[in-house]
Amino acid sequence: MKEGKSVKFNLQQQQQHANGHLSPFKFAKLLDPEASWDKDQLGDVLHWIRQVVALVCGLLWGAIPLVGGIWIVVFLIISSAIVYGYYAMVLKIDEEDFGGHGALLQEGLFASITLFLLAWILVYSLAHF
Repeated sequence: MKEGKSVKFNLQQQQQHANGHLSPFKFAKLLDPEASWDKDQLGDVLHWIRQVVALVCGLLWGAIPLVGGIWIVVFLIISSAIVYGYYAMVLKIDEEDFGGHGALLQEGLFASITLFLLAWILVYSLAHF
């Protein structure tokens, strides 16, 4: 079944490249465990999931106001759990095809830590001082 969809998808991509037009990314693919993913596409999706989680957590942590290094660890656990749950349970992909768990869990990690800290510090400083 996967091979049939993969062949169909590749044929559609070739036709779109021949026409000079690329179709927009389909959001239905984000929740389809049967969809075919290449390494760059999956990496981009995982990166942006982490960025959204980082922004939400940073805004929430700053607004509550939470302080202390334990909350950075909590953010890392939440962020990694969401990314792992997405690719392992929702997409049901074979992680070895994409470099293993380490490579997938590292996608967007350092940028998300930066965004998380920036949002947390700004909201905390502006709201509580």
